[in-house]
Amino acid sequence: MLNTPAPSRPLLGIFWMLVTGICFVAVTALVKYLGDDMPAAQSGFLRYALGLIFLLPMLPSLRALTMTRRNMAAFTLRGFLHALGVILWFYAMTRIPLAEVTAMNYLSPIYVTLGAALFLGEKLAMRRILAVLVAFIGALIILRPGLREVSSGHIAMIGTAILFAISYLMAKRMSGQVNAAVVVGMLSITVTVFLAPFAWAVWVPPTWTQIFWLFWVAAFATGGHFAMTLAFAAAPITVTQPVTFLQLVWAVLLGALAFGEAVDLFVILGGGVIMGSVLFITLREAQLRQQANRAIRTPAPPGGTGVQ
Repeated sequence: MLNTPAPSRPLLGIFWMLVTGICFVAVTALVKYLGDDMPAAQSGFLRYALGLIFLLPMLPSLRALTMTRRNMAAFTLRGFLHALGVILWFYAMTRIPLAEVTAMNYLSPIYVTLGAALFLGEKLAMRRILAVLVAFIGALIILRPGLREVSSGHIAMIGTAILFAISYLMAKRMSGQVNAAVVVGMLSITVTVFLAPFAWAVWVPPTWTQIFWLFWVAAFATGGHFAMTLAFAAAPITVTQPVTFLQLVWAVLLGALAFGEAVDLFVILGGGVIMGSVLFITLREAQLRQQANRAIRTPAPPGGTGVQ
């Protein structure tokens, strides 16, 4: 008997993706509010260390895990690379406006697309190549090299997007081998461990106020990932993905109203170009997946090869 797919609830999916965007923008806003009084490595470490409390529901899955040497190596490498990305992200947050951080963060799906073709053997069709090129044009519109100084914060965000893309690719591969809760839980643990020596090297005594706000950073980050999971369960990604682009709107508004950041039309234009590219890739992948599913469900006629 074929399994009946869960009914799609698009309005619920859109609602949870809106919650996701609000949570993730809250994370960036809180980190921006904390400023650079605390080193980036220490801020990242405390965010993940305080977030370990949210792993308690995952303990049964983690205890049941039989760790192979290969899995341990993969978890370790992913944790190290993700930790470097976290440091760069926290650094960028104190150097460039919220809108620029949010817009440049949309480059991660583009790097994931390239990495999937280079390392996972996925086909990179001409449409996807053109979409990637368009996304890079969007990044150049934001950075405007030669027309203004490209700051260390911009370079840090490029590194962040690349490292997070590698982390997501590794998660995609590992998700077929272990429980999803284990993938999330091991990332939190390994990132905390790898950030510890970086944080120790630059440690400054934190205030209780800083610890309080970093706890909320961890809470909003966890809530955002949980809400995103609920959104994916409620509706197809073709419905939920476009809603994520509202994060740029929230970031522009919050940066202007709460931090007095000027609204940069180049950032909005470049972010829109990147968002369009990501949306095209998302919709195209969903279309190809639907075609493949129909081909599987359609029986081949006698002497034929089925739906092509």
